[in-house]
Amino acid sequence: MTRATLAELEARATAPKSGGTEARPGPDLFARPFAEISVGDRFTTGGRAVSEGDILHFAALTGDRHPQHTDPEWAAGSRFGEQIAHGLLVLSFAVGLLPLDPDRIVALRRVGDAVFKQPVTIGDTVHVVGEIVDTREVDAEQGLVEACLRILNDSGRLAVRANVELVWRT
Repeated sequence: MTRATLAELEARATAPKSGGTEARPGPDLFARPFAEISVGDRFTTGGRAVSEGDILHFAALTGDRHPQHTDPEWAAGSRFGEQIAHGLLVLSFAVGLLPLDPDRIVALRRVGDAVFKQPVTIGDTVHVVGEIVDTREVDAEQGLVEACLRILNDSGRLAVRANVELVWRT
């Protein structure tokens, strides 16, 4: 049971891949039994394009109708110069991109340390590069797996960084 520090994760993100395993785009890592998950295991998801419709639907669903997200004219005069996706929409897309096997993953237990680094704009495609940073057995039936998610846009820039904790069947 080892926990990687943020500095170690950032160093690994820029270093050549070594240690752990790189999951294929399919559900490989997320279908493994808990005992086969290791700190250092890495994964990359497919992508998801963000549309204006996505942003407007999210605004309607949540009630967050800030003009930075919903009003093109207002947003054009803002710091970002255009409409941007809600940070929590981007984070939600990231969780949706994870190929969580329902036979293994019981629940998303925690989202923590989310930092919104760069805006995601209409037409951007986001994907997740992640790494397992902690595992902990809870009981004979379940364990906790913590992953550091790096949500990147289509130009490879870091949009969001967050940790998630998953309840995993043993």
